[in-house]
Amino acid sequence: MSGIMVTGGAGFIGSHTSLILLQNGFDVFIVDSLKNSFPESINRVRKLFKKSNPHASNRLYFFKEDMCNLHALEKIFKEIYSSGFVIDGVIHFAGYKSVQESIKNPEIYWINNIKSTLNILNLIKIYKCKKMVFSSSASVYGDNKKIPYFENLVKNPINPYSETKSFIEDVLEKEVSLINPKLKVASLRYFNPIGAHESGELGECSKSGYTNIFPLINKAANNSKFILDLFGNDWLTHDGTCIRDYIHVMDLAEAHINVLDFLNKNDTKILILNIGTGKGTSVLGLINAFEEVNNVKILYRFVSKRIGDVETVFANTDLSHKLLNWKAKRTIKDMCLDGWKWFQKNPDGYY
Repeated sequence: MSGIMVTGGAGFIGSHTSLILLQNGFDVFIVDSLKNSFPESINRVRKLFKKSNPHASNRLYFFKEDMCNLHALEKIFKEIYSSGFVIDGVIHFAGYKSVQESIKNPEIYWINNIKSTLNILNLIKIYKCKKMVFSSSASVYGDNKKIPYFENLVKNPINPYSETKSFIEDVLEKEVSLINPKLKVASLRYFNPIGAHESGELGECSKSGYTNIFPLINKAANNSKFILDLFGNDWLTHDGTCIRDYIHVMDLAEAHINVLDFLNKNDTKILILNIGTGKGTSVLGLINAFEEVNNVKILYRFVSKRIGDVETVFANTDLSHKLLNWKAKRTIKDMCLDGWKWFQKNPDGYY
């Protein structure tokens, strides 16, 4: 029996992707330290899957471990294989992800994100896994000025978080060309995932707090005394606020099924793809859409720009459409409706 290992599978994107994998018949092995996530997300993935697939034989298995501990990680591989399973592929989400935190503590980001990746590559080679999907980021493009972003743009990361993502992409290319030529790798450059599962049972919840805008919009919509800080109102955009490519987390999760299928059917060794909508929405545009579809009011104020912010970011998605036969289908309104539903049902997240 073969399955997919999902590192960081208790997190926001990892939990939604794990559910999609289960719904597509995969056994799923989540490895997560729970440093920044919650076991409750895994419990809810199981419940949602069982509710919609009561007779399914595939299952989710969870291992609480730090990806930087190679010895402990190898024990997990041994346990999985001794149970009669084979890990056919690894989706590698695990890693620290806050731009602002990485600027304050760059060494922590370099140590954690690189070491965890090298450990999983080591074991992938030993256990002859065939595929790896890496959770990269549109932040590797930096402030490129060439909009929309094509995959062949020269990378220009401008903060430690994005530098680790760019470095890992380079490591993966070297791994396939020099060390493990039997491995197929896809680096997916995610843009800005927001929203939640349509049930309202899965969503974004972080132990370390939030610097990304969508959870803060939810908070402002729920608390009339909370004022949302918007970083700059003099960007060279139509309304003075930054533009981003917001993608529904479920669209992003579903893309992973298409990626795994592509790697199965093609001889491509290294695949780099943008995963976004191909459309830019300003920060004020997102706030206005949220207010409209959810009939709420959000208080905000403009404050100074942050170090590391970029004016306009959105994807060219032609390549992902062509190769994967995948396209984001949920709208900004869907993202706002589903994200607000999650927050209303879970104002304290998974706590």
